[in-house]
Amino acid sequence: MAYKALTHPLAAEQLASLADDLRNAGPIAIYDPHDMVETVMALLPTPVTVAGIYTHDSLKVGQMRAGMVLQPVVDLAQGGAGTVWALDFNHAVMQGRLSGLLPAGGVLHTLEPVRLPRHMLSVAHDYLHRLNFATNLAFFRDTAALSTRLVTANYWTRYGARAVRLWLRLFDQDGHALQTWDYDVPGDGQAIIIDSAEIRSRFGLPEFTGQLFIHAQGIAGHDVVKYALETRGQGANASLSVTHDANAWPANRYANLPAPAAGEDVVLWVQNSHDLPVPSGSMTLNRMGQDAHVPIMPELAPYQTMAVHMRDILPGLSWPEQIEFRAGGHVVRSRYEITQHGRTRIAHLNVQRADLQPDPGIARLDPRFFGRGYLLPFPVPDPARYRTLLLPSPMAESLTSLPVRVDCFDAEGTAGPSRFMGCLPRDHAAVLDVSALATGSGHGELLYDFRDGGQADGWLHALIRYEDRQTGHASETSFGSHIFNTVMTYKGEPQSYVGPPPGLSTRLFLTAAASEPFSFCRLIYPASATWRPHSDTSLYLHAADGTVMAHEKIAIPMSGSREIWPHRVFGLPVLARAGEGAYVIIRDTTCRLFGYHGRMAEGEGRFSVDHMFGF
Repeated sequence: MAYKALTHPLAAEQLASLADDLRNAGPIAIYDPHDMVETVMALLPTPVTVAGIYTHDSLKVGQMRAGMVLQPVVDLAQGGAGTVWALDFNHAVMQGRLSGLLPAGGVLHTLEPVRLPRHMLSVAHDYLHRLNFATNLAFFRDTAALSTRLVTANYWTRYGARAVRLWLRLFDQDGHALQTWDYDVPGDGQAIIIDSAEIRSRFGLPEFTGQLFIHAQGIAGHDVVKYALETRGQGANASLSVTHDANAWPANRYANLPAPAAGEDVVLWVQNSHDLPVPSGSMTLNRMGQDAHVPIMPELAPYQTMAVHMRDILPGLSWPEQIEFRAGGHVVRSRYEITQHGRTRIAHLNVQRADLQPDPGIARLDPRFFGRGYLLPFPVPDPARYRTLLLPSPMAESLTSLPVRVDCFDAEGTAGPSRFMGCLPRDHAAVLDVSALATGSGHGELLYDFRDGGQADGWLHALIRYEDRQTGHASETSFGSHIFNTVMTYKGEPQSYVGPPPGLSTRLFLTAAASEPFSFCRLIYPASATWRPHSDTSLYLHAADGTVMAHEKIAIPMSGSREIWPHRVFGLPVLARAGEGAYVIIRDTTCRLFGYHGRMAEGEGRFSVDHMFGF
């Protein structure tokens, strides 16, 4: 949690001031009670001269931290430094602990000047509590051509929160803070809507393309800020996208970035997540599975947003080749934007895991316990109207092969055609047209198939692209696999978001629009092994203030799916009364469902698709 505590924009400002004081103090001794020295040093805007690093943990003495050998804190006075910096946010505690160990005339500094004000903390007595730093970033834009809207709800009241508010700071493309404000959402289940056009009008702002920092305060239970981000074309611009929230943590590598097809401009939006410049050349792009890295040469200022065109930096690549973004920990999950036929579509990259290694146990999973094992379900809309293109993606740095097949199911759960894609190498460019394989509308499932050998790590991902054959509009999404609906567990699967596995229940969020573009979702009942014959699924329509307006029930056959349109389920008059910001909670206590949400303007052929999120 030290990373989030130090990278909050308010904390980063104070850390810069503290770093100036320490730099002017000469060589300093660092006492590191919480093993956070490497995080702190990486986030300092200016380096400080360190004489030694000290610990009270006898088992860590002699280990390396920040390029130095850890020394016992009892030797602090013998280090020769007149200034001690204790990496703790409570000065009084550090003063009491170190009072007999400081060098004669020594000055003690701590991280207390970096603390956020008490009123911004959800758990005031425990500064580094995870609930104090429920933060996230959103790609946010309002121009003559495109606007954005962030949509979610106050789900923290489920866990006992009573006075939730958001602290918001908007940065422009150059990284300058355009506006800072608070957003109170005290109501139980109250809708949250942050509309770029409304914000621009309210504060008299110029056009902007940047990022929105979000800090949820007064919360309980859940420390992740989840949201759907809508992008809409203005005027004659027919663009429409809905994407999932950003990953709140930076990573070294990201994947799921497609090379441009003919007639496409693929832009990677690189957004500096820190109050530090990103050095020239410290981020690179490469064709997936190959080690020829092309650096991103411009330096990025703190919080700057930069558009990087794939045709400029990797001109020899084309769809369905994939691109790996080596971000060096400077950004959270980036967005990419594809422009084609005058329309844009936006999707997100996914974190490529550094901690995962191939797991031979996955190939030996007992079918009696886990059936077909790890599944990645995805919608297959009417093949006569839409193309569904699936591109498997390596999502761990260690993975060298992808042994995969696709199984198709109709809406009633009847198994259809299956296609073994092969044991694909890391640098493959194999895309499967699932719409040519499927016999009708329903869903597909990507899963491991070891008939030709290969590796598995349980983090199987794919990019799924949808193309409207009539209008040319397209949308895409990406996600990973899970084991679904088995009572036996394997390494945290079937995953549960609110407790230990197995995860055998569902709570999903779906916006509910009373006018075009209408909201919809494709709700899938995947089953790794045999589970209940039908789901017992409830759809709760909530008004903008959180009140439940209506309730409907549906039953989805095992391995089947249903397309849900709130305006058809509940009726337009009810949705109109529910108000702007109305939403549906999809609840099932009998099985784990998986869903993809989107928007569609039926008369215009505009649509978007991305995976759903739950609370």
